[in-house]
Amino acid sequence: MRKFSILLKQLYFQKLRSKSFILMTLLYVAAITVFMFWSDIKAIFVNEEDALEVAVVNETTVDLESIFNSTDDVNFSFPTESIETLHANVKEGNLDAVVLIAEENENLSADIATYTPLKLNDQSTISSLIQYAGKIYGIGNLNLSAQDADRILNSTPNVTMTNLNETIAGGKSEDEKQAGMWVSYLAGIVIYFFIMAFLSMITTDVATEKGSRALEMLLVSVKPSTHLQSKIFGVFLLALTQMAIIFGVLIAYVVFTDDGAKWTMVQSVIDELSITYVLYVLGFLVLTIFLYLIIGALFGSLVSKPEEASQVMTPAIMIPLIGFYVMLSGIGNPDTLLIKIFSYIPLTSGMVMPMRIGATDISAIEPILSFLVLILSVVACYLLSLSFYKRSVLTYSSGGLIQKIKTVLKVTT
Repeated sequence: MRKFSILLKQLYFQKLRSKSFILMTLLYVAAITVFMFWSDIKAIFVNEEDALEVAVVNETTVDLESIFNSTDDVNFSFPTESIETLHANVKEGNLDAVVLIAEENENLSADIATYTPLKLNDQSTISSLIQYAGKIYGIGNLNLSAQDADRILNSTPNVTMTNLNETIAGGKSEDEKQAGMWVSYLAGIVIYFFIMAFLSMITTDVATEKGSRALEMLLVSVKPSTHLQSKIFGVFLLALTQMAIIFGVLIAYVVFTDDGAKWTMVQSVIDELSITYVLYVLGFLVLTIFLYLIIGALFGSLVSKPEEASQVMTPAIMIPLIGFYVMLSGIGNPDTLLIKIFSYIPLTSGMVMPMRIGATDISAIEPILSFLVLILSVVACYLLSLSFYKRSVLTYSSGGLIQKIKTVLKVTT
């Protein structure tokens, strides 16, 4: 136990002070900072423009002024001058656009006159308002006021879900499913990026020690099992440390910026989550990262030099990549057969099953079964890797991954 503790501390603090870890952490923090303050950063590089001046001429009998509300980007006015005068103002630069709304074949027609073409965002804003005005106009022909028409278009029904199947406790609301979807999406991204970073770290680290023959001298006084455990737990603690730093920065930004507006949004999502779901997400996240670290340490012991590390890591990198894209495919529809299959595969269940738990109505036994499969896979992979590590860590061979495994088995059996 003492030797394990020494190796663990030595690895942890060595990697914690390394330039690669510091730069990688700062890169993540910088990405979060840019995301959280994008509007302010954008304002620095993009010149603030004056609001677009748009004149609206309504030749219909329906009151449409309440629809065209001015914003910071577009300022609507309703002048009484003739259309020719307004067009002249556009040419002179006093106006950016003139919107002429008229009746044509019992439908609303609109003409947007400009001298300088509008930007896509401005054009989309004006067009969407015109589309909405067309609906108001159609309802207005039914002798309803514009206020009544707006009330009809913006009325929101109260929707409740009643599950008549007494064997199921009760279906989730749409808000609960949306919250579960966002959290599972975030968890999947975290798992993917941490696997990519720390799988490479542990594989390369073991390969470097083996290639320099330092491992041969170390294993004189330390058991291979102790060495394997120190590598796995040391890198795992390092991953948890980086995770704590990143989420600490993120939480600080959310709580202390925009007068707590972002924190209010986050709280609305948290309120829709159950304690059971949060525990599942954390459990799947930790076990999935741990599983890949075990695989990474084993792959590192198979190579003879660090240059071969990328070669053996390819299969381990492709699997989480596939799981990540399967998870992305479930954002539109998390009830597909593909999602269900990958939610039980141990190497991908950490990214996929949390989405099914949060965004679908599944029975309680399914996530328990997937979680148990993942736990058993971690235990089995650890025991298998431990047995194989003892034989492969001092075996030097060439060729691909399959050839290396065959060589180890041939030499040690």
